[in-house]
Amino acid sequence: MLEDLLTKIRQCRQCEPELALGANPIIQAHQDAQILIIGQAPGTRVHHCSIPWNDPSGDRLRTWLAIDKETFYDARKVAIMPMGLCYPGKGSSGDLPPRKECAPLWHQSVLELLPNIKMTLLIGQYAQNYYLAQKPKTLTDTVKAWRSWAPQYIPLPHPSPRNSLWLKRNPWFEADVVPFIRQCVQQQI
Repeated sequence: MLEDLLTKIRQCRQCEPELALGANPIIQAHQDAQILIIGQAPGTRVHHCSIPWNDPSGDRLRTWLAIDKETFYDARKVAIMPMGLCYPGKGSSGDLPPRKECAPLWHQSVLELLPNIKMTLLIGQYAQNYYLAQKPKTLTDTVKAWRSWAPQYIPLPHPSPRNSLWLKRNPWFEADVVPFIRQCVQQQI
């Protein structure tokens, strides 16, 4: 049943007229997965190779999780479902926000078929705004309040190299949050 849904999602062309590079929905899931990563949307590199988080952001994310690529790309262990499943296009200061149609159209149906998820990493403000009720106004304050939702949800900054300054200004993240995530991941994998 999940495989049928994933096939349907990967064939989705709902937003194609709005997508500069066309539709290429990126998702990874298996009913046995215990960790779910909900990020923003694929970048151009991921769009072209169809492998989620196959870029420098993914390298940093895997470092935070302390897992290798083989484990990360094992759908039986890690499910990956971005807020926008396709590359949204280029904006004036980076990529455009994820398309708003994807999450309401697909997320609930996928989540219903992932009964073993123990921890969901909400990467960036779009995922956090969608999934966290009564969260602080800023991403920094939301990530600081991570214990409020852990271990079900853990809000994270985007692991993009563009966020290196944020990480430098917020050393508590790698000192407090990353070790907790690693411990949870090791218990699930």
